[in-house]
Amino acid sequence: MRITAIRDIVAPIKSDIANAWIDFSTMTASVVAVVTDVVVDGRPVVGFGFNSNGRYAPQGLLRERFIPRLLSAAPEDLQGEDGLIDPHRAWAAMMRNEKPGGHGERSVAVGVLDMALWDALAKAKGVPLWRLLADRYRGGEADPTAWVYAAGGYYYPGKGVGALQDEMRSYLDRGYSTVKMKVGLVPLEEDVARIEAVLAVLGGDGSRLCVDVNGRFTLEEAIRFGRAVAPYGLRWYEEPVDPLDYLAHAALATTYDGVLATGENLFSHQDARNLIRHGGLRPDRDILQFDPALSYGLVEYLRTLEVLRAHGWSPRRCVPHGGHQFALNIAVGLGLGGNESYPDVFAPFGGFADAVPVADSRVAMPDVPGIGFEAKSALYAVMRPLERA
Repeated sequence: MRITAIRDIVAPIKSDIANAWIDFSTMTASVVAVVTDVVVDGRPVVGFGFNSNGRYAPQGLLRERFIPRLLSAAPEDLQGEDGLIDPHRAWAAMMRNEKPGGHGERSVAVGVLDMALWDALAKAKGVPLWRLLADRYRGGEADPTAWVYAAGGYYYPGKGVGALQDEMRSYLDRGYSTVKMKVGLVPLEEDVARIEAVLAVLGGDGSRLCVDVNGRFTLEEAIRFGRAVAPYGLRWYEEPVDPLDYLAHAALATTYDGVLATGENLFSHQDARNLIRHGGLRPDRDILQFDPALSYGLVEYLRTLEVLRAHGWSPRRCVPHGGHQFALNIAVGLGLGGNESYPDVFAPFGGFADAVPVADSRVAMPDVPGIGFEAKSALYAVMRPLERA
């Protein structure tokens, strides 16, 4: 199996929404297609990849370093014993001559290509990625469904409490039982009123609501907010402080008994190890949100899971950020705790296959070779031109 071409574009995913830290008025995503010489049903196998929201398209890194390294590698250096692409060997080729540490945006660029390589490998084998992963790493055991929650509740110009409630009702109508909303951009009292409005929609059940600060609070603000929301029994309190301030996480965990969630802005197994060692997080309750599409891809995510196991953490405590089909396949195939979902934002990259219904916040995977992008019509419409460009 040889790579014959790699094509990329930059796609806009801009919108007027904002969280506590950034707005999305200029947000972009890189989309890549890895074309191979394997032919299935009369067409070359093409693997697709893209980066999750929140990080801009890394096109410069892709074109200057990582795509050229894949294209210049000897084909046998990228192949496994079966003659097909081995994403682990391809990862090593992409990272050749890269110094350790200082991960930056290169983790995003490598993650985009890694996604495409796994998509191509599963398509060449004629199986869904979740099945390939379950067979390879879990003795064939795949979860029958994945738990998902609807992420939304962004700040939006002119959006009042009533519109926020309507948004959350729409998620319930679409089969979600757990939802997430943004907090931290407005004064505490205003956010508390927003939370109580959403809880009213959820029948007062705080275990069905997650709140996300996107790292905006100082430790003092995070403690104050945590004390204010503790009586609600929220599903989790997400990224309350700067993602790299492990001491602040540890300090907050001594004052907040509820569930903390973080990790979407950590991009390597070394970052994960530092968080587990020094962040004071508790393996019996807290949630880790490392996003494989942003953190060097699945090859590195497998290393991260090994680090977590070595420190007493179950994969069930992992619920990846990103709301994309790549992470959903990983959740089902490797037995994670679930996956984020974006029913209304970051189209067409958020959300899952067209024919996948959500019932009580759970989805079943379609039997589509690869990651399944072809089963999401709006997304495939963006990717398809890259097949024959």
